[in-house]
Amino acid sequence: MSYRTYQKRTAAFAFAAALAGSAVLTAAPAAHADVVDVNYQCKTPIGDKSAVSPIDIRSEKSGSGYRLTMSWQKGVSSSPVELGKGAMSPSAVIKVGGADSGTVTVSGPANAAAIPANTPIKISDLSGTYTPKKTGSVTFTAGVLTIKALGTTTTCTPSNSPGPSLTLDVTAAGGGGNGSGSGGGSGSGEPQSGPESGAELPRTGPEDSAIALGTLGGTVLLTGAAGVLWLTRRHQAARR
Repeated sequence: MSYRTYQKRTAAFAFAAALAGSAVLTAAPAAHADVVDVNYQCKTPIGDKSAVSPIDIRSEKSGSGYRLTMSWQKGVSSSPVELGKGAMSPSAVIKVGGADSGTVTVSGPANAAAIPANTPIKISDLSGTYTPKKTGSVTFTAGVLTIKALGTTTTCTPSNSPGPSLTLDVTAAGGGGNGSGSGGGSGSGEPQSGPESGAELPRTGPEDSAIALGTLGGTVLLTGAAGVLWLTRRHQAARR
């Protein structure tokens, strides 16, 4: 076999190794998130109001569960009088679907600044914890928003059947089976306390899997390169 033919074969071997690594990376799963427009119909002490706000739901791995954070990109409802600092307390429900079922309650801090009268109320980010009861692909969709202010309660209900803002592949603690069930996710909207409060949590499980599989793909490439180097040195030694 000529040296030129040998070079072509070793180059083909390296290219095949690169393709194998790319295939591993392409197959890596990931969480899927969408910003979804939610049309809220609000029952307020002074009558009905409506508002549309894009909703984003994010997740971070937290022990055997996930920390969910729900964000509003636009304000909803309004007050006929100014709401002073700390006068408004929001909470909401996230509906769990897909492989699991149930709800997660999320809550957050009161307003950090005064809200002028007749101004859309900007909701702060609300958080809660979801613990999987089933294994599989789980969806998270915006549910009812509740605003308490000055001794009154305003309830805002999505009226446009919004789609999920987050889809996540989860594994139930204790090896729960696939499929839907009545157990569902449950959550507490109370702010976290203790040494873990404020610390950055690991990212969602599917993203961790992507990193691990990416490392595997890199290992495949290095293995291919090592094989090419070994074959080249062996051929050169044989020629001497």
